[in-house]
Amino acid sequence: MRTAVYAGSFDPPTNGHLWMIERGLEMFDRLIVAIGNNPSKRYSFTVAERLELLRLSTRPSAQLEIAHFDNRYLVDYARKTDAKYVLRGIRSPHDYEYERVMRHINADMAPEITTVFLMPPRDIAEVSSNMVKSLIGPSGWEETVRRYVPEPVFALISERAAGERAGDLGIME
Repeated sequence: MRTAVYAGSFDPPTNGHLWMIERGLEMFDRLIVAIGNNPSKRYSFTVAERLELLRLSTRPSAQLEIAHFDNRYLVDYARKTDAKYVLRGIRSPHDYEYERVMRHINADMAPEITTVFLMPPRDIAEVSSNMVKSLIGPSGWEETVRRYVPEPVFALISERAAGERAGDLGIME
């Protein structure tokens, strides 16, 4: 059985993440989408929220597992789950350089695990969680953000944005 781990922060999940998951399901017998924790990042959504958003945004499949790992290297998590592949996306030259270095470090630590790179299509190549979060706020943001995230993610972002506006206006909901 070919098992791969596709790991990220998914803060929040985007249509780019969903594209990677769909391609991963086509390529592997089992795909584990794993939320990792980077101590240097400040997250907008809790792990529980991100797990739920991924579950709500992906089609049910016996091949797909959604999980969380903390305080371990990705290749150690891959070993623990019997994955022989790590799936990574490359959107830009910056991503390539970072992923190239990580691929070599991971190979030093776990030579039996192969890193597989995918490049998303142009219409979602620029989409990142940070980019999505940076678009929220200005007048008309909803139309822009909606095209980059799955509906469950958009609903939660909209709910939070409405709550923040109400809070700013002193309105209790």
